[in-house]
Amino acid sequence: MATRDRRRDTPPPRTGGSEAETLRGFLDYLRTSVAAKVDGAPEPEVRTAAVRSGTNLLGLLNHLTYVERAIFLGDQVTDWQATFTAAPTDSVAEVVARYRTAVERANTVLDGCTDLAAPVPRPESGKPGKPGKPAPSVRWALAHMIEETGRHAGHADILRELIDGSTGR
Repeated sequence: MATRDRRRDTPPPRTGGSEAETLRGFLDYLRTSVAAKVDGAPEPEVRTAAVRSGTNLLGLLNHLTYVERAIFLGDQVTDWQATFTAAPTDSVAEVVARYRTAVERANTVLDGCTDLAAPVPRPESGKPGKPGKPAPSVRWALAHMIEETGRHAGHADILRELIDGSTGR
């Protein structure tokens, strides 16, 4: 049996002891991993669907940008399916930069959250008399983003390996 090259995985983070430090540490670990999977991926393969659903590497990161902004910044998304497609004019670098900016802004919001049971702070909804749906708790938002980012990071692992053989976190 042939010996495969060893993966150069980044190990899971060693976080502080608090619940918030642990949740944020793992979320940031996954965020960094998924962005790295897309960063530097070649065109047009980064946009090419490798599965019947149409999922592609650039679309995954575009989608995660929208999810970060919806959960932590209160942005409204009316068509989630459309978020899985990056604009044809968007470069890989632009989509990665937008994602990293969304993460930075989300982390700024989280930096001000000291109570995991409290709702994620949200800007006021756009129309007077029509408040948006209630914000989830910070704990729920962090757990959901770990699940969402981890799920799509797994998809990204497979898609990137299909593109150029790149593996590892």
